[in-house]
Amino acid sequence: MNSNIKSIKRIRSDHGTEFENASFESYCNGLGISHEFSAPRTPQQNGVVERKNRVLQEMARVMLLSNNVPRNLWAEAINTACYIGNRVFLRPGTRNTSYELWKGKMPNVSYFHTFGSKCYILNDRDQLGKFDAKSDEGIFIGYALNSRAYRVFNLKTLSVMESSNVVFYDTRLKSNDHEEEVIFSDVSPLEEVVVSPNVGTSNVNNNDTQPIDRVPLLDSKEPAPWVRKLHDKEDIIGEVNEGVRTRRQLANLISYTCYTSQIEPKKVEEVLNDEFWVLAMQEELNQFERTEVWTLVPRPKTTNVIGTKWIFRSKSDEDGNIVPNKARLVAQGYSQIEGIDFEETFAPVARLESIRLLLSISCVHKFKLHQMDVKSAFLNGFLQEEVFVEQPKGFVDAHHPNHVYRLKKALYGLKQAPRDWYECLTQFLVDNNYTRGSVDKTLFIKTDNDELFIAQIYVDDIVFGSTNNTKVQQFVDVMSHEFEMSLVGELSYFLGLQIRQLDDGIFISQAKYAKNLVKKFGLEKAKHCDTPMSTTLKLSKDASGKSVDQTLYRGMIGSLLYLTASGPDISFSVGVCARYQSDPKESHLSSVKRVIRFVNGTSNYGIWYSFDTNPSLVGYSDADWAGNCDDRKSTSGGCFFLGNNLVSWFCKKQNSISLSTAEAEYIAAGSGCTQLIWMKQMLVDYGFNQGTLTLFCDNMSAINISKNPVQHSRTKHIDIRLHFIRELVENKCIVLEHAVHWSTSAGRPAPLTGAKRPVERRWSCAGVDQRKATSANRPGVRRWTGAGVCACRPALKPKRACALVLRWSTSAQSNFLAKFQNDLTSLMASIYMLT
Repeated sequence: MNSNIKSIKRIRSDHGTEFENASFESYCNGLGISHEFSAPRTPQQNGVVERKNRVLQEMARVMLLSNNVPRNLWAEAINTACYIGNRVFLRPGTRNTSYELWKGKMPNVSYFHTFGSKCYILNDRDQLGKFDAKSDEGIFIGYALNSRAYRVFNLKTLSVMESSNVVFYDTRLKSNDHEEEVIFSDVSPLEEVVVSPNVGTSNVNNNDTQPIDRVPLLDSKEPAPWVRKLHDKEDIIGEVNEGVRTRRQLANLISYTCYTSQIEPKKVEEVLNDEFWVLAMQEELNQFERTEVWTLVPRPKTTNVIGTKWIFRSKSDEDGNIVPNKARLVAQGYSQIEGIDFEETFAPVARLESIRLLLSISCVHKFKLHQMDVKSAFLNGFLQEEVFVEQPKGFVDAHHPNHVYRLKKALYGLKQAPRDWYECLTQFLVDNNYTRGSVDKTLFIKTDNDELFIAQIYVDDIVFGSTNNTKVQQFVDVMSHEFEMSLVGELSYFLGLQIRQLDDGIFISQAKYAKNLVKKFGLEKAKHCDTPMSTTLKLSKDASGKSVDQTLYRGMIGSLLYLTASGPDISFSVGVCARYQSDPKESHLSSVKRVIRFVNGTSNYGIWYSFDTNPSLVGYSDADWAGNCDDRKSTSGGCFFLGNNLVSWFCKKQNSISLSTAEAEYIAAGSGCTQLIWMKQMLVDYGFNQGTLTLFCDNMSAINISKNPVQHSRTKHIDIRLHFIRELVENKCIVLEHAVHWSTSAGRPAPLTGAKRPVERRWSCAGVDQRKATSANRPGVRRWTGAGVCACRPALKPKRACALVLRWSTSAQSNFLAKFQNDLTSLMASIYMLT
């Protein structure tokens, strides 16, 4: 026994006689071991042992059935399963196997072979003739415990033997028409065996026995049939000799069975011979017939006729799995003529800020959000103009090949199609007593006895939720009765955002999009970066630098810009790199690649919206001074919270050159005020009336300018349009407060998984650092630091550094509000002391 192993204090077993006897009791007493017993017929009191027995039993079952080993060898299978488990399975809480813990060294598994595989044993026991076989055929059944040998069942001598001179064929046993059969009776193991003459023994009368298992030859390449001989062929579904197929082998078959294709065709001619794409096209045309989209009419002589085109898409879900393919017939809207084929084309769509605000509102009310997708939504909008389109390719009417279709409803591709669909849906919802938002026209609200229902429209995708689940079901029933739905369920994937609704909050990320972005530009194996941009780097036009491919550079910038929907930590870096798209240089491309490497290391990060929040709105603004090396313009930044949840942020270069830091900060504060006013109006529709809003700014001069209406040398040159902040302050719509900040720390926190940790949340006008302890099913939460959305300065001066940290523990979230109020009081007191 290894001297490092701690001594055993007690053991627990059932009342089996192998455990409960005088000999075993004296042995335990001699070693000072306490022997406990579980209650009769209560195996859960000894759960560890019972689970281990189940594992061994299941392993042995697989080992016997996978190679058709006779069941009478179950004891050998159990013994081998235990032998392998001690050398393969890691002990819970360690990275070592049981063998390593016992012996103190790594186990050697290079001699492992497949249980039940065919083998040949060197015959060194018998006197052999010159032309006799030197080996006997056998079945591998395990490993010797006291010697370096294998345990095999010899098919010639019908006995179990141990030998080290064995040659193995570690492949799955196959069968053919000339298979050999080993027949066991139900007596003791290996006591009575019937072997076919091919092995070299005589036949035995087996009228009273039945073939239970088979040991077939290995020279057949067909899959082994898993069918017992007693089954009639008439009772078997499918081909008997076809064998078992794995899931990987059935992947393509399943895809085609579900009417999906792995290839997206570009031309109609490529799909007319593919029955699955033809079915998708036919389904699209059937949808036209059900919704009465068009009628076939003779071709007009003086009217513009718009062409049509088939679009084929293989859609995938958030896990990358291909869902049923979609064939869409669209109109070639570029050939439309304004004033003839269309008039107004504008249709509102929900902003991503509105979606994040809706997620935060659901956290305030603590209800789940749902989503639905209106199938062929544009086909429901009624046209106001007279529009004609060509017949779709591949489906031309044989009797009227020169006719065209006159549209009654909108068709995808028409310039006015989104507007017509929006007007149709709006009219329907208004008729059903849903109120349209005063600011966001894609928001629909219904209140009844303090019960709130919210629906946000993004073209044909609808996100909705309510404080009363009955209202949710009523909305689903109303919409399903009027429109055909293709998806109804909990909100999980919307506009590229992966949304996880958990018991204590909502986590949003773009993990799938981020990984695809990194893979698209071939940087998945590149070294990760801790920050998206170096704090010491100042990008400029770099006129003497080497130019790079504009298409590649613009593609990177465009891909990263969409990633900022859930990544405020890269907003500033991407915005700076986007300024040089007209003539990118190698220095600019290197900076963009650094951002992508940063994204690669934080692809599973996202934003955490906690249920421990409140509906109070607060903003933070900041600006650098003359940060642009080319034109010396400053950059404004801001972030806005609803309670504890980050809802909106911006990072934008200012339009004018600031002569001082105060002017730059004042302009940034003005931009923050416009955002706060918009969000305040939005919250009124949700039923939250905000009083005087607070915008934190770290420049006292900018705050004093907003309070002092006197024009002097420092302010007389500032554009009048920027002084609207004074009016807001005078009307007590917004109050500017001084915010302190601190030097950002180096390094980034890795995603937390497993153990609970204290949670920190930090904010200031120099950056936001939000962290959340996560469990195994929740990725890490993004952290925003000095290179992020608001931090436009490369580094903060130590003399101005000041930190204010609000901490709470995940184990005491119920006390969060009280602590938050106390910390907020301390925050205000600190601000007044500093001012």
